[in-house]
Amino acid sequence: MTLLSLSFHFNYFPLLIVIALAWLAPISLSLLKLKKVPSVILEIVLGFIIGHYFMTNHNTDSYHILEFLALSGFIFLMFLGGLEIDVDQIVSSFPKKKINYSGFIKNPLLVGFSHFVVAIILSYFGTLLLSYFVDIPHYWYFSLIMVTTSVGIVLPILKNRGELLSRYGQMIIIAAAVADIFSIILFTFTAFTIRNGFKIELLYIPLLFLVFYIFYRLSERLKHLIILKRLSYQLAHAASQIQVRSTVLLILVFVVIAQYIGEEVVLLGAFLSGLLMSTMLHKQRSVLLIKLDGMGYGFFIPIFFVMVGMGFDVGAFKEFDSSLIIFLILLLVILLAVKIIPSIIWVRLFGRQKALAGGFLMSSRLSLIIAASAIGLKLGVITPGINASFILMAVLSCLISPVLFNWIYPVNITEGGKTVIVGGSSTAVLLARRMSVHGKKVIIIEKDRQRYQEIKNKGINVVNGNGNDPLVYTNLHLTDNNYVVVETGDDKQNFKVVNLLRNNLLHERVITRACKMPCMEKLHKTGVESIDVHRIVATAIENLILRPATYHDIVESFENFSVEEIIITNKNFESKHIKEIPFHGDAILMMVKRGNEIFIPHGETYFQLGDILHVFGTQTALDDTRSKVQV
Repeated sequence: MTLLSLSFHFNYFPLLIVIALAWLAPISLSLLKLKKVPSVILEIVLGFIIGHYFMTNHNTDSYHILEFLALSGFIFLMFLGGLEIDVDQIVSSFPKKKINYSGFIKNPLLVGFSHFVVAIILSYFGTLLLSYFVDIPHYWYFSLIMVTTSVGIVLPILKNRGELLSRYGQMIIIAAAVADIFSIILFTFTAFTIRNGFKIELLYIPLLFLVFYIFYRLSERLKHLIILKRLSYQLAHAASQIQVRSTVLLILVFVVIAQYIGEEVVLLGAFLSGLLMSTMLHKQRSVLLIKLDGMGYGFFIPIFFVMVGMGFDVGAFKEFDSSLIIFLILLLVILLAVKIIPSIIWVRLFGRQKALAGGFLMSSRLSLIIAASAIGLKLGVITPGINASFILMAVLSCLISPVLFNWIYPVNITEGGKTVIVGGSSTAVLLARRMSVHGKKVIIIEKDRQRYQEIKNKGINVVNGNGNDPLVYTNLHLTDNNYVVVETGDDKQNFKVVNLLRNNLLHERVITRACKMPCMEKLHKTGVESIDVHRIVATAIENLILRPATYHDIVESFENFSVEEIIITNKNFESKHIKEIPFHGDAILMMVKRGNEIFIPHGETYFQLGDILHVFGTQTALDDTRSKVQV
């Protein structure tokens, strides 16, 4: 039976098995309480078991389709790798004046580049050492594989630790991003040269960067067109999904151009499309990212990793004979060393413990090391045994590096700035998650043991205790600068906790909600910031009716855009006009509060010390504004 020339005789059974494994992997890790183990590791393991013991016939048309889907997953993985890199952070780190040693050591971009250069040098010498034990066909390519890292592993770990916006976190993230970008560029040029030699066609690769620049400049012009904004909003949902279609189109434009240059360039093309999209998304980033993650991690990418497992050849290790164990141990040690030793550069800023921990975290490797090794195998510069070794090392590094990072630099949830939430209601959990998106540390106090365990299993900082017990706040090292949000779900209980905080502990930064007017009046008398739930709901509905587009844009893009109050403490800003200040392009100065007066600023408005600026923008823009107006 055929319909529109589509045959229903295609065998979907292999695809069913692969998707079933992809579905089983995260569920198994969750049931085994191994949520910190990346699911791709289990996907590779399950793929190996199925491919070598149950599905051994790899020559059917169905498997060719699986290989195509796996390649699409690899392309999507490289795209999302580029998308994870915050271009604004890198651009904001470019030196703006003459750099001395003190300025150099504090600049994340310069330090990140230096970290990468030292890692390359160490990697090459490590390759020479390994060549005494095994035959390595191409030293330089082998060295490039060892210098890779994984932003996809580094980013969520720092985010969960609340280190995303700290100087320490920024240093590691930008170092990882620099390693990813330069590794992919060097891989592309090296692989192209190995296949084709030093020919004039090598100059085609820079044309891909020219295409990137043209698309970037074009997007900067087009995104301000009202008609495109209107069409983007109208066709963003339902059956149109124009933003997703535009993204897939962009990926394929770069991939096809890369294919015409050479198949080794596809990796760079997919990565550049993600990097370009990272500069373009802005307000729509949060919603579109959910959809793209759903496409990638929900379908294509798991197929890639399962197929990696199915193609894993244990027999390839036989080429090493008796040197296998020594080679694998040395390879693991060198893979760690090429990231840990350059991290010494961070000792002056963060101390030995945090620098060492950062080095171990940078040692995490996953998709790029597997992809580069597979390309090297196809080019003949990597032997099957070395390819199998790198896949094994990718699995081990994803397991070992994050564990060692947390062991060397353990989490202390009570230190530093934090927000304490009393009560583990669903609202409290949602607030904790939203605050963590902005890199803010949150601790929930929950007295019910079962609910405490549920919140803990979600990866949220929580302590088992009673909000009416003063000792709980003592153990949390509550300071005057910490906000306490009382959200027990009951007005009377909220008032008891608020009364303890205000009258017994003399804590001023307390926020709670109230559903009834008598309770609102009592809270007002205690000087507590209270939220009128009915008024907020009414306001939200009013916004949905009167200004739906604006409301959706603000609510759905909270991961990227927010409002922050920044106090001017830099004496250089005294009596300066706004037009004299080079504010970040993604920052908008909405209001200025001076004493009890609030006014809308304009170019001639001048600043005074102590002015409170209400700034709307991306986190990078807010950080840039804060660094300028504060000392």
